[in-house]
Amino acid sequence: MSELLIAELTKIRTLPATWIAFALTVLGNAVLGILAATDLVRVASANGEVAVGQLGALMLAPAYVFIAIAVFAAGTEYRGGQLRISLAAMPDRTRWFGSKLAVSAVVALVAAIPAVLPGLLVQHGAAGDLAFSSTAKDLLALLAGYLLLSLVGFGFAFLARSPVTPLAVLFILPMLASTALGNLLPQFVKLLPHEATLSFLGLSADPATTLSRAAGLLVLIGWALLFVGTAWTLIVRRDS
Repeated sequence: MSELLIAELTKIRTLPATWIAFALTVLGNAVLGILAATDLVRVASANGEVAVGQLGALMLAPAYVFIAIAVFAAGTEYRGGQLRISLAAMPDRTRWFGSKLAVSAVVALVAAIPAVLPGLLVQHGAAGDLAFSSTAKDLLALLAGYLLLSLVGFGFAFLARSPVTPLAVLFILPMLASTALGNLLPQFVKLLPHEATLSFLGLSADPATTLSRAAGLLVLIGWALLFVGTAWTLIVRRDS
């Protein structure tokens, strides 16, 4: 098992997409943190001009770049028959999938700390709230959100057999659902991964599509379990 874990870690560490996604996430969160802290930029909305920090979807946008780390770790198995080679080296599909899931989850969790912390510290510092308890609370919430979204993307990549489709769907779907369906089907939209994450992080702007923070976390955990569980089933029963 240790050899499997080392092999998966080496793969993720050597993928260019890992470092590109990480760098863009750090940069995006830092820039948004500065804009939210200084209030130099305001964005026009249906309710007039609002501060960047009040736009939950925008503040969460770097997370959809970050999930590329887990998505590429899973989706690149389908390039050039790589999956057949991996399964030939480790015929026990459950153990192979478990090692890939464990490494991807740990990498996502560890990488999320430097990815979100600078922007978070800038925001708290500008607000005069650098107390350890409040900063740690927000940091833990962001880490949980980034991890669970990464797991959704990880499972989705196995379902789609590609890293491209999950990134496109998970990035575009929130914008389409929030704008087109938010007023028509709010009870449905609030249960989507994007809106559940916003609710959990306290960033949701529309009361009609807002869950409690606890409910948002439970819904997001449910999506992660659904996608990862379905991916495991397909690896065991379908893919070769």
